[in-house]
Amino acid sequence: MNSGKLASMFDAGLRAALFGGLMIGAAAALFYWLNGRIAGVSGIFGDLFLDRRNGHSPWRLAFISGLLLGYLLVRAWRPELGQIHLQTNPAGMAIAGLLVGYGTRMSCGCTSGHGICGVARISPRSLAATGIFMLAAMITVALVRHSGLLP
Repeated sequence: MNSGKLASMFDAGLRAALFGGLMIGAAAALFYWLNGRIAGVSGIFGDLFLDRRNGHSPWRLAFISGLLLGYLLVRAWRPELGQIHLQTNPAGMAIAGLLVGYGTRMSCGCTSGHGICGVARISPRSLAATGIFMLAAMITVALVRHSGLLP
């Protein structure tokens, strides 16, 4: 591959990442500005089922529906961007989902709440949680992909 083609691929990837990051940041800031709440997806989703205070379910349902609708719109517009490539078998996916769910409840948030909103606010708890998320992700990739210990 010549260096010009590699540079143009990098530039396209960099532009897409920059645009995506700006959109996520703007959406999180707008959500906070309009609702006075952090856009922590795991908390919004979990409390849709666990928090039964009057008036809280409709906005949570709208938020989660918007995430799903956004994915469906992207998939309809550019199917190659909405492809899902499973990295393991269904049992492995179930175990991973349970571990992520447990971890988000244990840390009182997920990568959207801590990693995007909390880090932007320079929250010490969010900085620590995000560092632990990243360390756990690196260890998981090392174990699953490179150690040969796990299938």
